[in-house]
Amino acid sequence: MADPNEIISHVQDATSFHIVRGWVIDIPQPFGEAFPITKFMVVELVAAILVVAVFVPLAKQLRDGNAPNGRLANFFEAMLIFIRDEVARPSIGEHHADRFLPFLWTLFFFVLFGNLLGMIPWIGAPNGSLSCTSAIAATTFLVVIGAGMKTFGIVGFWKGQVPQMDVPLVMGIFLKPMLFVIEVAGLLVKHVILAMRLFANIFAGHLVLVVILGFIVQLAGTPAWYGITPVTVIGSVALNLLELLVCFIQAYVFTFLAAIFIGMAVHQH
Repeated sequence: MADPNEIISHVQDATSFHIVRGWVIDIPQPFGEAFPITKFMVVELVAAILVVAVFVPLAKQLRDGNAPNGRLANFFEAMLIFIRDEVARPSIGEHHADRFLPFLWTLFFFVLFGNLLGMIPWIGAPNGSLSCTSAIAATTFLVVIGAGMKTFGIVGFWKGQVPQMDVPLVMGIFLKPMLFVIEVAGLLVKHVILAMRLFANIFAGHLVLVVILGFIVQLAGTPAWYGITPVTVIGSVALNLLELLVCFIQAYVFTFLAAIFIGMAVHQH
């Protein structure tokens, strides 16, 4: 019988891929402990390569004025148009949206491919790691403040964080700096929550799967195993189908919130 502690230790090991029991692929560490390369980095790199492999040929095809050729090309083009018409333009506005489309498209499909790769058994979901989602959220944060400063200027953007108030000078001296700190803190918290939201949803789904499948391991060799195994397998399949839907939903939610934050940065009130 497989030792559950052994399985958990391999799952938690971020520097190797545990494919099956006894088959562990260790990731080379050219930089040593100073900069460890984790399996989540490898999976994210694969997701980035997939984004390039899918959309560079599609972009060349559309640039030449040709219609998408094939079901897969039409599928991806429909998703691109959806992000443009239902996410970017309503959230950012017709005037500014198109210049942020490359970022939003890349963001959506990078998160989506990362989620889908995490569905492969024993690979590990990169977006189920807070370090990975934090890096994506930090990139979004830089785009948000960069968009705001480009639109209003460096001073104008940060000054615009404080809403216009008709208050006496003495009160404004105390009130406006406090509001500035609160607004800047709120801007940071929004992106921290952006990272936490994606991490929590992906991690929770995989954790539930591990717990459900763990019943088979724990009850191995007992009479209850024959009754719990079919139920566990059917439940795991159903949950995997739900997780497949969650992969798309979380990529959409992350991109939608990023578009809203960009829209708030370029449309100060």
